Amino acid sequence: MAIDNIFGIAGSALNAQMARMNATASNLANASTVAGNEQEAFRAKRTVFKAVLEEQKQTPRDQTYQGGVRIDALIDDPAPIKRMSDPGNPLADKDGYVYMSNVNEMTEMVEMMAASRSYQNNVEVINTTRQLMMRTIDITRS
Repeated sequence: MAIDNIFGIAGSALNAQMARMNATASNLANASTVAGNEQEAFRAKRTVFKAVLEEQKQTPRDQTYQGGVRIDALIDDPAPIKRMSDPGNPLADKDGYVYMSNVNEMTEMVEMMAASRSYQNNVEVINTTRQLMMRTIDITRS
């Protein structure tokens, strides 16, 4: 595996985790929103990742692998929308109900911590690779 592949793979993972964090931030920002009907209620967004693994064989002895991760889709969370009685709310329907978002704040905090840790791990991969490259250069100078 070539060194630039390592940086490319880790870079794609950093981009994916950043998109995951953005979706989580959007979910948390909209956690308390209400709507006048179920169709207009905010639905939590989830990122769907897809592994990218392409094998490129130049010769039987010389193989390079390119991989990484990409964002395949941004989907709505299928959790049900909550309905709450609030007849005084200007957004309430004719029966006095408003519809809450389906965002679970605890789930979002767990999602944020997982994305943050994955991001940190990939930064560590890049730093370790850089250190190994510098050590290799130092060894070849001696």
